[in-house]
Amino acid sequence: MTKFSVLDLAPVREGSTPGDALRNSLDLAQHAEAAGYNRFWLAEHHNMIGIASAATAVAIGYVAGGTSHMRVGAGGIMLPNHSPLVIAEQFGTLASLYPGRIDLGLGRAPGTDQQTLRALRRHPANAENFPQDVLELQALLGPLQPGQVIQAVPGTDTNVPLWILGSSLFGAQLAAMLGLPYAFASHFAPEALMPALQTYRENFRPSEQLDKPYAMVGVSVIAAETAAEARYLFTTPQQQFTNMFRGTRGRLRPPIDDIESFWTPVEKMRVSAMLACAFHGTADGIAEQLAPFIAQTGADELMVACSIYDHSARIRSYEILAEVQRTLSCQPGGG
Repeated sequence: MTKFSVLDLAPVREGSTPGDALRNSLDLAQHAEAAGYNRFWLAEHHNMIGIASAATAVAIGYVAGGTSHMRVGAGGIMLPNHSPLVIAEQFGTLASLYPGRIDLGLGRAPGTDQQTLRALRRHPANAENFPQDVLELQALLGPLQPGQVIQAVPGTDTNVPLWILGSSLFGAQLAAMLGLPYAFASHFAPEALMPALQTYRENFRPSEQLDKPYAMVGVSVIAAETAAEARYLFTTPQQQFTNMFRGTRGRLRPPIDDIESFWTPVEKMRVSAMLACAFHGTADGIAEQLAPFIAQTGADELMVACSIYDHSARIRSYEILAEVQRTLSCQPGGG
């Protein structure tokens, strides 16, 4: 059975504050846990007024402290922005406080622009050291070795599960080589999805953490009571991606009645391509769309993003999707 999980960017809505966004994230996590979702991830972004999860480890601790059993983690930490030792200490602390519940997804992109990267005191070339940094971090979170001088406290021997995140073949190759689970960001970069999954599965080498490939696929889903309402709510991410192309990122915008008057034909084409793995509709409609997608990708898990302006509508969307997951699990093949 394909598991369903939640990717939350702690969106800051127009007219609200980062504090509101983080409190909404916790509320969403509590509803997601009650609905049976497998894990709840937050992501690192910097210098973006519409995303409140820049201090990702802090946000994860807040969510983990307000839930009881669901896995909570990073989807992801942009490792080139950090020293592996600092990340080992942060996530070792989280694992010590919430044992058996913390995940650490690792990305190679900076998650920000070049000026902000300089403000982080990092160099773009750090991304070239990503494979070595992953190995260093893995060692810091593993058992203490004879003669090891530097250790993460907390961190050593917490064995926090690592994931490799990606939107290209690079991450797929690295995850396969290291024997780690792989999460592909098809919710915003769908074009390389199938080649990346094939590369990962064909080249996978078993490791102490994982004995066979495990692939998570990111999707965007907006579910509502009616198809018309879902289409209306879907104009929020459509505006979001359009503004990204325009270079005018901002806070999460409310839905609009006529998306065609908002974007140009070229913008529509580009945004629609990026949202090729985005689904919206009623429970029945979502089930009809997701079943062949799961079959095609063979995804072990779906990581679902849901950019909805109204917080209650966002909660309801995830509740409907949980019903869809139960429906799919009862079908031949197990969803």
